[in-house]
Amino acid sequence: MIKRNNKHIDNPFYDPTLNGRHRKSKRFKAFTATSLIFSIAFLIFFLYDMISKGTPAFEQAYIKVDVTYNEESIKNSRTAISSEYLGVVSRAWLREIPRHVEQNPSLMGQTVSVWALADDQVDQYLKGHYYKLKRKDRALIDDLKAYGNVELKFNKIFFTNGDSKIPEFAGLNSAVVGSILTLIITMLFAFPIGVMTAIYLEEFADDNKFTQTIEVNINNLAAIPSILFGLLGLAIFINLFGLPRSSPLVGGLTLALMTLPIIIVSSRAALRAVPDSIRQAGYGLGLTKIEVTRDHVLPLAFPGILTGSIIGLAQAMGETAPLIIIGMIAFIPDAPNSVLHAATVMPAQLFTWSGMPERMYVEKTAAGIMVLLTILISLNSFAIYLRKKYEVKW
Repeated sequence: MIKRNNKHIDNPFYDPTLNGRHRKSKRFKAFTATSLIFSIAFLIFFLYDMISKGTPAFEQAYIKVDVTYNEESIKNSRTAISSEYLGVVSRAWLREIPRHVEQNPSLMGQTVSVWALADDQVDQYLKGHYYKLKRKDRALIDDLKAYGNVELKFNKIFFTNGDSKIPEFAGLNSAVVGSILTLIITMLFAFPIGVMTAIYLEEFADDNKFTQTIEVNINNLAAIPSILFGLLGLAIFINLFGLPRSSPLVGGLTLALMTLPIIIVSSRAALRAVPDSIRQAGYGLGLTKIEVTRDHVLPLAFPGILTGSIIGLAQAMGETAPLIIIGMIAFIPDAPNSVLHAATVMPAQLFTWSGMPERMYVEKTAAGIMVLLTILISLNSFAIYLRKKYEVKW
C-alpha cells in the first residue's frame, strides 16, 4: 500500500534521489542555455562592432582641385596645386604626380581639374569621426562640400595598394598576394606529405610500439601552441638552411609544419570511415594491397581528406604568431613577385595596423578583418559543401 503523504513510501521502485537528480538536470540545462545565450550575444556584439567600424573604410574622401602639370610641379609636386589645398590633399597623392605624367604625357603643360585623394584627417572629418583638422582647413572643406567638390567614393585603394605609412594610401594588396603565395607553398608541401603519411599509418604500418609512438606525437603536435612552429621554422629554414627571411617560401614551410598534424589526423579518420568490406572485396578479386588502397579506398576517402585539408588551410591562413617569428610582419609596400621576395600576410598586416596611432587605421583594421573572415567563412563553407556533395554513407 503506497502512502502518498509520506516521503518514505513503501514502493520497491521508488528512488529517493530522483527529485534531486531532476533538480540537477534543470540546473545543468539552465547553465548550458545561459552559456549559449552569452556566446551568441558576444558574437553579435563582435560582428556589430566590427561591421560598424569597418564599413566606413570602404569609402574614401576625394577633393576636386586644379592640378598644374609642368617642369616645376614634376620636381616639386607641392607646387602642382594651390597652397590653400596643401593641408587637405594627401601627400601620397601629390607624390604620384610625376607618375601621372609618365602614364599620360599629354598632361604636360596643362592645368586640369581632377579628383585628388584627401588627407586622412579630412576623411575622418567627413565621416564624423575623431579628427585633427585646422580651423581654416575645416572651413575650406565645408565650402568645397557646399559646392559639391568633396565626395566620399568607393575606396579602391584599399584593394589595389600595399601597406603605407600614410593612412589614406594604405591597402591590403601586398598582404593578399603574400597570403596567396604562402598558402600555395603550405598546401604543396603539407597536403601530399600529410595524405601519404596517413595512408601509410592507416593501411600499411603494423600496430607496434613504434607506430603507436608516432601516432601519439602527431596528436600532440596538433595541440601545441602555434608560436613554437614559428621558432622551429626560424631555427631550421632560416638559421640552418639559410632561406630568405620574411619570404612566402619560409612562411609556407612553417605553416606546412603546423598544418601537417591536422591533415594527417583528418585523413586517417576519412580512411578509417571506409568499410572493411571494400578492402575485402578487392582482396577477393585478387588485387594487391596497393591497388585496393589506390583504386578503391583512397577515392572513397578523398572527400573527407579534402575537407580536412581545406579546414587546415583556413586555420593556417588565420595564423599570425609563427609568421611574426620568421619576420613576415615587416613593412611591405609592394606585392612580392616570387616566393623568395619579402612579403607579409593578412593577419600580420592587420596586427601592424592595429598598433598604428592614426584613427583611420582603426577602420582599416576592422575592414581587413571583415575581408579575412569572408575568406575563411568561404573556405569552410566550401569544405562543408564538398563533404555534403561527395560524402558516401554506408
